[in-house]
Amino acid sequence: MLTKLKRTIFLIPAFLACSVLYAQTSVLRGKILDAKGKPVYGASIKVKGTTTGVTTAEDGSFNIPVTGNDQLEVSAIGYRQQEFPLTGQTEISITLTQSNAQLEEVVVTALGVKREKRNLTYSTQEVKGDDLLKTKEPNVVNALAGKVAGMQITSSSGTPGASSRMVIRGNSSIYGDNQALIVVDGVPINNDETGNLYSGPGTNRLSDIDPATIETINVLKGSAATALYGSAGSRGVVMITTKTGSTNRKPTLTFSQDLSFEKPLVPEVQTTYGQGDRGNFFNGEDQKTSAVWGPRMDTLKINGQPAPTYDQMDLFFRTGVTSNSSVSVNGGGANSSYYLSYSYFDQKGTVPESDYKRHSLFTKFTSRITDKLTSTVQVTYAGSESNRPPEGYVLESPVWTVFTAPVSWNPLPYQNDDGTQRVYRFSRNNPYWVLDHINNSARVNRVIPVLTFNYTPTNWLTITERFGADVYSEQSKYVEAPSDVLATTGRIIDRNYNFRQFNNDLLVTAHKDFGNFNTNLVLGSNIFSSYNQTYQGDGRGTSIDDYENMANASTINYSESEYQTRKVGFYAQANVEYNRFLNLSLTGRYDGSSVLAKDKSFYPYGSAAVAFVFSEFLNERTRSWVDMAKVRASIASVGNDNTVGPYSLQTPYEKATIGTISFPYQGQTGFLMSQTLGNPFLKNERINEYELGFEGRFFKNRLGVEVSYFNKQTKYGLVQAIPVAPSSGFASTNLNSAEMENKGWEVVLNATPVRSGKFSWDLTLNYSRIRNKVLELYPGLPQAGNGFTQVIVGQPYGVKWGGTYARTEDGRLLIDDGGLPIRGADGIIGNITPDWMAGLNNNFRYGPFSLSFFFDLKMGGDIENNVDGYGYFYGTPKATEDRGERVVAGVRESDGKENTTPVQGQDYWRRLNSITEAVIQDGTYLKLRNVNISYEIPKSLLSKTWMKAATFTVSGRNLWIYSPHFTGADPEVSSFGSSNGSQGIYSFSTPTSRSVNFSLRISF
Repeated sequence: MLTKLKRTIFLIPAFLACSVLYAQTSVLRGKILDAKGKPVYGASIKVKGTTTGVTTAEDGSFNIPVTGNDQLEVSAIGYRQQEFPLTGQTEISITLTQSNAQLEEVVVTALGVKREKRNLTYSTQEVKGDDLLKTKEPNVVNALAGKVAGMQITSSSGTPGASSRMVIRGNSSIYGDNQALIVVDGVPINNDETGNLYSGPGTNRLSDIDPATIETINVLKGSAATALYGSAGSRGVVMITTKTGSTNRKPTLTFSQDLSFEKPLVPEVQTTYGQGDRGNFFNGEDQKTSAVWGPRMDTLKINGQPAPTYDQMDLFFRTGVTSNSSVSVNGGGANSSYYLSYSYFDQKGTVPESDYKRHSLFTKFTSRITDKLTSTVQVTYAGSESNRPPEGYVLESPVWTVFTAPVSWNPLPYQNDDGTQRVYRFSRNNPYWVLDHINNSARVNRVIPVLTFNYTPTNWLTITERFGADVYSEQSKYVEAPSDVLATTGRIIDRNYNFRQFNNDLLVTAHKDFGNFNTNLVLGSNIFSSYNQTYQGDGRGTSIDDYENMANASTINYSESEYQTRKVGFYAQANVEYNRFLNLSLTGRYDGSSVLAKDKSFYPYGSAAVAFVFSEFLNERTRSWVDMAKVRASIASVGNDNTVGPYSLQTPYEKATIGTISFPYQGQTGFLMSQTLGNPFLKNERINEYELGFEGRFFKNRLGVEVSYFNKQTKYGLVQAIPVAPSSGFASTNLNSAEMENKGWEVVLNATPVRSGKFSWDLTLNYSRIRNKVLELYPGLPQAGNGFTQVIVGQPYGVKWGGTYARTEDGRLLIDDGGLPIRGADGIIGNITPDWMAGLNNNFRYGPFSLSFFFDLKMGGDIENNVDGYGYFYGTPKATEDRGERVVAGVRESDGKENTTPVQGQDYWRRLNSITEAVIQDGTYLKLRNVNISYEIPKSLLSKTWMKAATFTVSGRNLWIYSPHFTGADPEVSSFGSSNGSQGIYSFSTPTSRSVNFSLRISF
């Protein structure tokens, strides 16, 4: 008995020890979600009072050893830290609430890594997907206009699907690509301008992305922010994060329908005078002339009756109609989530027969394969078709004829009884004939797959494998029927363009705390390849009407080109935070490129940055109104790899042209070496930049201020067509010899002036001022051409160059003996760079009602108004209504005396036609770019219906434009596309539009 008692006494503590041991080793499985049911990745879960802790996987899941009565401490960037007592459960789902402080805002940085904005050592700016949708812009680039400090957006024209240009912190390359790198969910994608085979703009390929699938866009501006992209980081990076599904949520189906109506914004023309010359009337039938210097329309009689007036703009342009239908579904189970979206966009342009249609399909699936492994599979598909007429000042452009046609001429019908065109002048097609006989069409099919695996072997280590591709093909065709007016024989251009790009990143992310030090380390490698192939046939001399096949051409010239590049990169980044007030970030990247010489193919880039949160040391009284304040500084060196193209080091053979003979000739092919000598020593351009900044949040986050100053220097800038000695047998070569500077200020202000009950008012103001200067081209080369602008040492990039007014030393006009201004030598006549830019967005909300409106301001930036330039000769701009006799103020060149010779208005305006300086106009504008009014039906009214939510919205775009110095309708244009050399000119492009949009969004 005693022995049994001893055994019992001995077993009791052993049993208790086993119970405690069992309790210590029990595993709690759980998931961390946000208020919308979406998983919170990277949340920290700790057992209070112990060192035990884990972080959540991408699907928000975690496993942690606990005892039955432990207490969990849960924290995540952007959310309030919370504690949760345990009561013996083995599974738990925890919902976090977002922090009111934007100090803990999470942003997506380079390579898709999420970081707390408080800890960033450089400037970045986020735009929410909802703000993009409010603009009702089909092109993501246009939707960003005015919203980001330091970013300049320039649209090309109002043609459906027309391209737009996006430049961050100024132009940094003379001839290379200056537009920002686009990255979608960590994978770079192509944003080239394609699709146009004749005059006018094409389509930038970011337009293939449906804005409705975007969750956020983060703009990485400076080199320190983009250094992880190495040789592609100099232009800034636009990080697009797409929408994702929600775990533990039943399927939610959302349908939206937009319908908008567009009215073209046309330049004002004179309607007082009819067709003719020197006041004499030409009827445009048996008397033809391009001049509109005829009699007054209010006195003109035809066959004894008052002459009718024809509003050429109103007759030709139509009301554009745009429809956008989309449906999406998202949801998920315990271990997976999904998001699917489909949209159909259909825009009928204001020019008849012009349109742009796009089918978009987006899918994203996230799965937790094991406790430590998650996967995300997503695919974007876009299929688009577009039709557009030629634009600009080419003879085939219908807009030219519409803008310059006299109000006394009826353009319809466009054909005579014998089938020839009815025209009022020679050498210009009837614009209505063009609509039926000339067209540029393009069809694109594009797929962007992204596959991401995240493996978390420990709570502080994550291994990510991300593969992405961008594959598209474009079939474009230009068809031009024979024209009896232009004496052309007909033409067909047929182009097939195939593009594919592959990107793979393998990165290891480690996150560990060491006392007061919070460290984050990223190591990775990148493999990138790009390939494009073009087949083009150019046929001339067509004989069969409406037969748009290359076989219809009598002379056909085919060409083929293909280019391939490969890059590899190795990168590392270390971020160290000390005691929540000091942050240090170091980045390094080592790239190799296939386009460079073997002994120069690898090159390093890097950055160093620091941020000091000095608000941690303020006294309690100051901290009552200063929520956070920090200063930051960075220095970086990155590259631009879009300057040295494939095979640029070699001297290729090209189809030969000898005198007037072009090969192939009489069945014989012929090739000659290119006149541009290849340079085997070319290398990538390099950008060295430093940045200083301040960020602060005040008054319980009711006010936020961010100020940045940057200075970046371009080194080894590529200069094309540098002359070489004729004795070499070549005409020119390309060298890395240019230097350029950009420096400027950026300010972002966020404020909530009112937040009371159901009413709130939020506003965001951004401002940027950038100064650019070309420091060097090549010794002995002070100036180089660049399309419609010039690059001149000592001047800003992209100055306007052309015929000036001849002037005296004190600036007065020199006048000839006939009383007219004298055209002087060619010189600098304008600067396309704005003095400064700003944007102001206001959001008001009262209960279910919301109102937002956005003002966009650009101060300065000169434009060559080519429409007025030609119009001064014809007599069509509004200014030419003033055509009476005048004495031009100035000094006679012949004797130096004050001019007193009177001249007729027609002679005066025609003289200005030959002086380019006369049509350089200040492009300053203030736009009411967007107004948005919406009503969200209260859920109490929907509780007995099948709908979960419903919102009705009315919005307007370009409702008001103030441009006091520009005589066209909209100074935000670049008529020939988004390339460097196409900027600063307005020339008979399809007008942009003022639109009203109606939208309904329903979820169930």
